Amino acid sequence: MGDKRGPGRIELAVTGQPPTERADAARNREKILDAAARLLAERGPDAVTMNAVAQAAGIGVGTVYRRFGDVAHLLMALLDDRERQFQAEFLTGPAPLGPGAPPADRLRAFLHAYADYIGDQQTLMSAAEAASPVARYNSGPYLAIHLHVSMLLRQLRPEADAALLAHLLLAPFTPSLLHHLKTERGATREQIKTGLDQLLGVSV
Repeated sequence: MGDKRGPGRIELAVTGQPPTERADAARNREKILDAAARLLAERGPDAVTMNAVAQAAGIGVGTVYRRFGDVAHLLMALLDDRERQFQAEFLTGPAPLGPGAPPADRLRAFLHAYADYIGDQQTLMSAAEAASPVARYNSGPYLAIHLHVSMLLRQLRPEADAALLAHLLLAPFTPSLLHHLKTERGATREQIKTGLDQLLGVSV
């Protein structure tokens, strides 16, 4: 999935691109996603059910189920465009988030950017997590993020189990935990980023 660009460095392609589909199927997909986004914005995550989305989209509920399977996957699909934009930033954007910086600097920049991203998409990501807590870990966006973090950790710690460490390093970004830190503990984004620096052993 990656292509080599210089000795010892691999850059990944943006993943999760929507597959080519028939025009009518594409229109139905957009109607369903638009309806889900409206319900989420106007009435909150509890209003996003398969029946409610089908009614708001003017499409049979069977079509909604066949297309997305359940509410969790529907909400994950809503995140697709935003996820692809975020992926492009850390895969091909300017350093230190993008290529060109040392792996330690890229990892720190990524964790800071990911904290901002989760914060910006808090409502949607929390709704997806509530619908299915484990769906996130099998989603294309999470797998791409995990692969990216694994790559950076492998460069930093070649002797370690980079895949396992990447999961552990991404664990604090569970939407419910960040929501708890913000609402119950009063933690700001900057405080969270400072805590991430301390976990990484970075002096700031």
